[in-house]
Amino acid sequence: MSSFLVIGMGRFGSAVATELYRMKHEVLAVDELEELGAAVADSVTNVIIGDAKDEAVLRSLGVPNFDCVVVAMAGGIEDSILITMMLKELGAQHIVCKAQNERHARVLDLLGADKIIRPEYDMGIRVARSIGHYNIIDYLEISPEYGIMEMVTPKQWVDKSIIKNDLRRKYGITVVAIRSAETGNIKFSPNADSALCAGDVLTVIGSKQELDEISALK
Repeated sequence: MSSFLVIGMGRFGSAVATELYRMKHEVLAVDELEELGAAVADSVTNVIIGDAKDEAVLRSLGVPNFDCVVVAMAGGIEDSILITMMLKELGAQHIVCKAQNERHARVLDLLGADKIIRPEYDMGIRVARSIGHYNIIDYLEISPEYGIMEMVTPKQWVDKSIIKNDLRRKYGITVVAIRSAETGNIKFSPNADSALCAGDVLTVIGSKQELDEISALK
């Protein structure tokens, strides 16, 4: 079990806080609006009503004691920048920030945020990839260069094993899981001799370029 400080109880922040709590982590939720704090009071470990832009308030939370701090402010960009800067000064162990746009993300990166999330942008990318190619179910970016993709087995791979399809050399991808179309069972870290059947769902990892290439397969 880890401890999280989540600042900002808008839609994004409250979703993060309540899901972390559901996962059995300790979660302290902070917002300056009492009604937003009250909305999650039964779904987190504790709630503090206060303005996190006030250094005295932030200092009183014991920032270094948390495994991770999430800055999920729904207000102005300046607010999250100020809070992130103070969190670094107060010795936060790991900082995750919500960014509203690319410029905001660059500033947060310069301030030392450990992970930056752009929810609308990230979801837009996932939706575009899932609807742009019929066999793509989901896509998750894990770095600017690499991603994880869930896809239906292309026809040309069917009834051949991973090694027979030569997926690593020919396409540069690694199959990390196979969900059987017949049984629904998931095989993690499948061996090279694992056969691919029609309708099987593959979870693959590779560079964006490599994933784009196999996305076009039917």
